Amino acid sequence: QVQWVESGGGLVQPGGSLELSCVVSGRTFSDYAMGWFRQNPGQERKLVAALTWNGHTTLYSDSVKGRFTISRDNAKNTGYLQMTNLKPEDTAVYYCNSLTDYAETYYETVDDNWGQGTQVTVSS
Repeated sequence: QVQWVESGGGLVQPGGSLELSCVVSGRTFSDYAMGWFRQNPGQERKLVAALTWNGHTTLYSDSVKGRFTISRDNAKNTGYLQMTNLKPEDTAVYYCNSLTDYAETYYETVDDNWGQGTQVTVSS
């Protein structure tokens, strides 16, 4: 059974920073690209950052480009999302997952197993 656990979210003021982490069990993390996603109530889950299995190539949505950095440690089955200069519009629940295919406005995950996510709230 694949299980994702995301952590690191919280309440932060505009302009602040957070680093999110996600750990997967039940899957060989390095077999796939990975992505970070975010979702607000009533909205679809959107891909904000993706990273190839070897960590060499990244993709970012325009809304986070230049502010977020995705990385991974395959030996630890762990992914990271460093978020800086946070804005109120970054408020969402953040998730990670393994990807089989993706582009800026499209993605396919390996399966439909998702973690609980971690809440990020940007507010003064």
